[in-house]
Amino acid sequence: MVKTKSGENPKQLEIELPDKKYFTIGEVSELCDLKPHVLRYWEQVFPQLEPSKRRGRRYYQRRELELVLEIKTLLHDQGFTIPGAKARLNRAEVPTDVNFDNEADHQAYQSLLNMKSDLRAFLDHIRQTY
Repeated sequence: MVKTKSGENPKQLEIELPDKKYFTIGEVSELCDLKPHVLRYWEQVFPQLEPSKRRGRRYYQRRELELVLEIKTLLHDQGFTIPGAKARLNRAEVPTDVNFDNEADHQAYQSLLNMKSDLRAFLDHIRQTY
């Protein structure tokens, strides 16, 4: 995710987001430095990105704006392909009912989830290529 004014996640870009509930595609385009057609394309590719549509206009909520920034980071900064970014976003998190005896076990589990995600992205790439 993105570090916002409240400092939710320091791992990503630091962009100060306006304190609004809804953003138009033009505002998202400007804030994220992306063309509107790229945002519309990403809506088709990433099922998690679903801005609400009223009277033919798109309205993004803060979580969708943060998702756009995360997708941009994955694709533009970290060099992910679209299938790889999709796999990374779909990656399963640790179930809440799983208890680990120590931090090393938790880290090992997270590493396995990351490997699984990367392997799925690679498999998607192979299927699309061949």
